[in-house]
Amino acid sequence: MKIKILHTNDIHSRFENFAKVTSKVKELRNENTLVLDAGDFNDFMRLELQGTNGKAGCSLLNIAGYDGIAIGNNEGFEGVEILESMTSTELIPFLSCNIYRMDMTSIKGVKRSIIIDRGGLKYLIIGATPPFNNFFSLLGMYASNPIEEIKREMEENKSKYDICILLSHSGMGVDLEMAEKINGIDIIIGGHSHTLMDKAKVVNGTIIHQSGNYGEHLGILDIEFDDGRIVDFSSENIRVEDIPADNDITEELSKQKQIAIEVLSQPLYKVDHHIWHDVVEENPITNLLADALKDVIPCDFSIINSGIISGGVKKGDVSNKKLLEISPSPLNPTYMEIKGKYIKEALRLSLEADVCLQDGKGSGFRGRYLGRLHMSGAMIEHDGKDILRVKLENGELEDERIYRVSTSDYLQRGTGYPSLANNMNEKYNPEYTRDVLREYLNEKDFLKRCFIDRWISIDK
Repeated sequence: MKIKILHTNDIHSRFENFAKVTSKVKELRNENTLVLDAGDFNDFMRLELQGTNGKAGCSLLNIAGYDGIAIGNNEGFEGVEILESMTSTELIPFLSCNIYRMDMTSIKGVKRSIIIDRGGLKYLIIGATPPFNNFFSLLGMYASNPIEEIKREMEENKSKYDICILLSHSGMGVDLEMAEKINGIDIIIGGHSHTLMDKAKVVNGTIIHQSGNYGEHLGILDIEFDDGRIVDFSSENIRVEDIPADNDITEELSKQKQIAIEVLSQPLYKVDHHIWHDVVEENPITNLLADALKDVIPCDFSIINSGIISGGVKKGDVSNKKLLEISPSPLNPTYMEIKGKYIKEALRLSLEADVCLQDGKGSGFRGRYLGRLHMSGAMIEHDGKDILRVKLENGELEDERIYRVSTSDYLQRGTGYPSLANNMNEKYNPEYTRDVLREYLNEKDFLKRCFIDRWISIDK
């Protein structure tokens, strides 16, 4: 018997590409086909998801005919309430055998696994979520080690299925480990590491396949099943760039966008000034975020990159729609402790325009450029090529002294500015930097202070 598995992973809300994927799915699907996603389909940088509490993504997957989706970290990063909003639609099964509330009770609507009867065969499909508990714990969730959970699910369903499929949003390294340690998984459809495979791997009898990211490819596994086992298979990843978009997806996306715009466009408050933005030059809106981070997290000073924000705010009404447009990245205010020399090294890099203009890609980042570093609680004297000194509220920055710093988890990891990774005792806040910006754009004292320059050019 011939079986076809069509699959995607890490779409990250590139729904325009997903419309092309759907066209190919509709072309290739037959009565013996499963259609699956390995997580991070829903990325809440999109208006459609923010304005519908994630339900728009469920609708798109349903229209495309998907049979199930693993809960990736991005499905979880909006918290239990939003995750339950998505599962409540019952438009597609959300699968994870290892995601719980903090008290280890189940999250409403999340299924550990499902059994699908298709073409006379029964498929056990198990979901696995990466244990990002530094962040999940802030949101009232906990992801356990998936290996024992997967074994438990297989044991409890033994004799009920012909083929076991693991939808794993764990990354290629973990998938290889799970294939070695768990006997009896027939297929792992993977995600999280954004790995585009030329062909599937076989490890300990388990077929492993993954299809890159952003909906640029559709993964295909053609399986031949005979005498109770898989006897042969072939695999490929089809690039969808030149495939026409599916009209049903395009129309639904337009409909969901209008719903979201109406919800998110309600004015929150007014601002009295144009608060502009720039990638290379110091600007008031990034200064305001730096000031806000210093106020939110007790510290010696704060540091943040302008690329975390994509634009300014004009005088007048501010809405959630505008805030999402200019601050799409799901990054958390972060406390860290770090020596002064590593701060100074990062500031020196930030004098270079080509550094500020480099691609800011990194975990959680949804902007385009890395951007200039901005500080609160410090004045930076420079000559355009080097940092002359950094004046703090109680003296100068000392190379070997350890400082308490407020920043984002993006910079705390050293993304773009590698020296900042030399930190310790990091702690994360549950809200996003966008939430901080929303609160402090309505604070008049902060609006006045953000126009005060902190980068001071000194002629030698």
